[in-house]
Amino acid sequence: MGNVEGAGATGRALELARRLGGTGASRRVGAGLAAAGLVGVALFGLLPAPMALVACLAVAAMAAWATNLVPPHWPALAVFTLAATLIPGSAPVVFSGFQSSTYWLLFAGFVLGSAIRHVGLGARIAQPLARCLAGSYRRSAYGIAGACLLLGFVMPSGMGRIVLMLPIVMAVAEDLGYPQGSDGWIGLVAIAAFSCFLPAFAILPSNAPNMILAGLAETVYGHRIGYFRYLWMHFPVLGLLKTVVLVELSLRLFPVAAPVPAPASARRSADTPAGPWTLAQTALALLLALCLVLWMTDALHGIAAGWVGLAAALVCLFPPARLTPADCVAREVQHGTLLFVAGVMGLGALISASGLGATLVDGLAQATGLAAPPDAGDGREPGPVGTLALLAMMSTAAAVLANLAGVPAILTPLAGETARLTGLELDLVLMTQVPGFSNVLLPYQAPPLIYAIQVAGLPFGRMTRLCLLLFAASLVFLLPLELLWWRLIGAV
Repeated sequence: MGNVEGAGATGRALELARRLGGTGASRRVGAGLAAAGLVGVALFGLLPAPMALVACLAVAAMAAWATNLVPPHWPALAVFTLAATLIPGSAPVVFSGFQSSTYWLLFAGFVLGSAIRHVGLGARIAQPLARCLAGSYRRSAYGIAGACLLLGFVMPSGMGRIVLMLPIVMAVAEDLGYPQGSDGWIGLVAIAAFSCFLPAFAILPSNAPNMILAGLAETVYGHRIGYFRYLWMHFPVLGLLKTVVLVELSLRLFPVAAPVPAPASARRSADTPAGPWTLAQTALALLLALCLVLWMTDALHGIAAGWVGLAAALVCLFPPARLTPADCVAREVQHGTLLFVAGVMGLGALISASGLGATLVDGLAQATGLAAPPDAGDGREPGPVGTLALLAMMSTAAAVLANLAGVPAILTPLAGETARLTGLELDLVLMTQVPGFSNVLLPYQAPPLIYAIQVAGLPFGRMTRLCLLLFAASLVFLLPLELLWWRLIGAV
């Protein structure tokens, strides 16, 4: 019966692929549906029907997210629809992402980013920044990288930080004497784009994959990843040290002399009179400072970062406060991104609840030797640090084959079984994903980087080279240091 059902599903998929067959994207979508149908044929003969159906949904959705054939929210809506209608009793599971505090933290990030732009707080910060950066090229580079990294603590949206900082740094670079398109200008703008995004993976609410990881851990296992613990485990190496590596690589890829400030008549940002702080700017700065304090002390008060962010968003959206545009929720909040994140979390919960995650981990453990029995005596067990390194390498491979957000979507539902097989704590297994999804091999893996390259007109080839060098440095240099840091702080 299972094979008959699988053949029928394949036939329907192939027929739909034929009907969609036109040119360009529609052909590729049709091919993807046909591939999912073929996967179904194989899986329906090997797995129970509900588990095989979940596997088909996962393969199709992750392929769509990895290839960007359709907008990311479309596969998420497809997962919601197909799971709720075809798998009995799955609706509470597949829609569980909407109940996660991580989902609402992402919503809050969009609102806070809108408020920062609306009241002019970003420009307020940029003016003294330009004055402080005058001097050597190295000083300018580290100043910009440091400012972008610090912004990750108060603005939980990688795309939002790039949208805010890119025009500021482009103007500041010209004010410092680097014409647009010169090596100095490209270097400083590239440092800003990469620093807004990559080191912020070490700050829990600052990038989407971080929040998907936290949301899935909470949804699937009831395990809440603390803000301070996450920061303490990752920020020294993947935050601070990675920023240093990024700046040094950029300085060597784009070597120039010390900046020569532009004529006074041409300066735009550094010498623009700032004027007094407005009431709205002061109020928003205090609100963001309060959020940061509450995020960093979550171990004391127990309030999840998402609920803190949601409370701040509520204040910003209160009409008399005038901290956001009147149409903020309609125009500034990226509802497609929210649906995508909820879809990833719902699919992860579905993989875990169906038993598919446990089945995949058992097979993977046998293939990699993680499941070697303790008394085997054959030397196959790699030990805790070796196991962690292997898991981190697996997450890196998943990031290359899928996309950054796909790493927690694929691996988090498997983390419980992985922890059982390896004897490691669940929290530690979850943390091994961070070195993987924070390491970008090519720009296509990170939509914020693609956005920055397109908006600023950065040379794609040179940005790819920077990605490749940073990927190699992270794999060879930063990953061992990250594991050493975990051992030093007693996490392993």
